[in-house]
Amino acid sequence: MFKQYEDLKAGLARGWNTWNTRSVLSHVLLPEAFAINLGLRHPIDGVHLKEALFGKGGHEEEHVRPGPHATDGSYTEVHLEWRGVKIRVQTAVEEGDWVLLVTPESAHTPAPLLVLESGMLWNRTGSLKRVGNTLQCEAPSRTIQVVSVNDPVEEYNIQTQTPYLAIPLDKPVLVSTGRARTGDEIRAIVARRLEALRQSTQRFGALAAVFEPVQASLAWDTIYEPQKDRVVSTVSRNWNVLGGGYMLFCWDTYFAAAMAGLDSRELAYSNLIEITGEASPAGFVPNDSRGCGFKSNDRSQPPVGSITLKMLYRKFGDQWLVEQVFPALLRWNRWWPAHRDTGGLLCWGSTPCEPTIPGHSNAFSNILFASVLESGLDNSPMYDGIPFDAQRHQMALADVGLTSLYVADCECLADCAAIIGRTAEEKELRDRADLYRKNLQPLWDDVAGMFLNKRTDTGELSPRISPTNFYALLARVATPEQAQRMIEEHFYNPKKFWGDWIMPSISRDDPAYADQMYWRGRIWAPMNFLVYLGMRNYPLDQARRDLVEKSKALILKEWQEKGHVHENYNADTGEGCDKTTSSDALYHWGGLLGFMALIEEGFSPGVE
Repeated sequence: MFKQYEDLKAGLARGWNTWNTRSVLSHVLLPEAFAINLGLRHPIDGVHLKEALFGKGGHEEEHVRPGPHATDGSYTEVHLEWRGVKIRVQTAVEEGDWVLLVTPESAHTPAPLLVLESGMLWNRTGSLKRVGNTLQCEAPSRTIQVVSVNDPVEEYNIQTQTPYLAIPLDKPVLVSTGRARTGDEIRAIVARRLEALRQSTQRFGALAAVFEPVQASLAWDTIYEPQKDRVVSTVSRNWNVLGGGYMLFCWDTYFAAAMAGLDSRELAYSNLIEITGEASPAGFVPNDSRGCGFKSNDRSQPPVGSITLKMLYRKFGDQWLVEQVFPALLRWNRWWPAHRDTGGLLCWGSTPCEPTIPGHSNAFSNILFASVLESGLDNSPMYDGIPFDAQRHQMALADVGLTSLYVADCECLADCAAIIGRTAEEKELRDRADLYRKNLQPLWDDVAGMFLNKRTDTGELSPRISPTNFYALLARVATPEQAQRMIEEHFYNPKKFWGDWIMPSISRDDPAYADQMYWRGRIWAPMNFLVYLGMRNYPLDQARRDLVEKSKALILKEWQEKGHVHENYNADTGEGCDKTTSSDALYHWGGLLGFMALIEEGFSPGVE
């Protein structure tokens, strides 16, 4: 690990923030790991809500609407509704002290109780006690006091194991750390930090409203991961709970790093370095890595790491970042042709490997479904009925999207090699880019007006088209005339990809489009984003602007209605909530829909 990253990492994991993945109502001070976990005790039956997450939909479950969240934790806001109880929770940090303002938004007799439960997380050292209206933490480095303006009640039948305060929610609850403050002082701090956050978004001018969901979704999904002592932007807290503490997906985290560069160089670098550091023994960045110990060492995911690295270098200019990450990305780049090449083109696959959790079966590898997972498009119709070659560990489909992304990876890595003086590697990468670009050209079908995937078992071209076929623009494979045909005959064709909401993950005239289930027809932000980057390589100004505007409208729709930034969206209605079990309500890569608009207006100078 480079000294620059060691220093950055230590500085990032400090102060108050929503570091604890298990609840958006848990506020933690690092490095001490002292937590104030907010909960609710219901006024009727005494049921205690100890944790809260976004996206719950059940009648008895909490419904949490995310609000603004400063990346550094200096301001957070959520609205919570649970079994008829409604509250607004605002927190702020000023000069190292954390303050809380909880405002009841529903009236009850008797009043529900706000429970402030103290905690020492992740086996950190400290002692906890309650003295009157105060909770105290004796940590090795200092003493932290949590002081309530409101008088707590003595309620003993609460499911806690540590000192706590139980405060009636018949009026606003005000709490501060460090020293006793008046209610007016706490309100003033909350107001100042909210205004400071609003002012910081104004640097984006007319796009301030677009930046807000991009930044907030990243901030709410950013956690402290104690197993490896790091700060990372995971895809969502719901996934983390399922994954045993954290869930890092490959291309998702690289996109998080790119978006984080808008607001936090440190968070951007942490995401880029940490996901690259998850590389398998074979040298590729795996599909996913989990807190429970599982790692998908049989398969990778779309190679977009070098795109992000180049973007961050061009924005911030830190050569040490390139020097630290380049060797691992180069090893990953070399892995693709060694393991996924068939006839000079790349296919998705899954290679047999030993299970990462002792005693677990590894029957899930070296099958078609695992190779589809490598594509990142978990149930895409493009791969319906495609045979799997268990000897080559590949699906029998030369993929335009993968091969095009690989060409872009070679070119971006070559540019990075030039930055750090790796002349031989630069030539190696440019030669490889030229080779695969040349091999892609025969996949152009003049009748279809598109580059098509090719069956490696029969040699036939596949008629099924998704946004990944447009990735040929990203690889600069298409001639200007071909690019124009792709846009006119497919992008703007309402039977294909055009419509009120774009771009569907499969052509609208595909039989699977009507499913509108996951990658079977729904809109996914990373697809739009990669097509957008490809459009920037050609004089396709109007198409690019139309994609940006429609993507911007899509992210704002549910953010303004519900505070949601979805994993995917219905391509007919623009809704994300119509599929509550397969469209996480706060999944950070949905922010790519707004990121494009910010790039278009010059707010991310790292993009060419």
